[in-house]
Amino acid sequence: MAAQRATVTCTECERTETFDRLARARSFIETHRAETGHEATWELHRLAPGVERAGDDAGVCGRPGCTSEDSPLYLDDETSVRD
Repeated sequence: MAAQRATVTCTECERTETFDRLARARSFIETHRAETGHEATWELHRLAPGVERAGDDAGVCGRPGCTSEDSPLYLDDETSVRD
C-alpha cells in the first residue's frame, strides 16, 4: 500500500479523502470546488527534506522578522535582483 501524502477535507459536506500523490489531491480539490463550490483544505503528511527546511527557514509567512537570517534562502529588504 502506498504511503499517504495528503488528506483532503471538506467540512461543508463532511467528506475526507486520502491520497498517495499530491497531484491527485490538488486535482480533487479543484474538481470538488468546481462541482460543489466548497473550499476543501488539505493536510500534507510528508514533504521532501529540502521543502521542510525551506518552510522552517521562511517561518510561517516568509516575512522579515519571521525568517532565519542565517538561512541561504533569506532575502532582506536590501536584496535586489541581479542580472
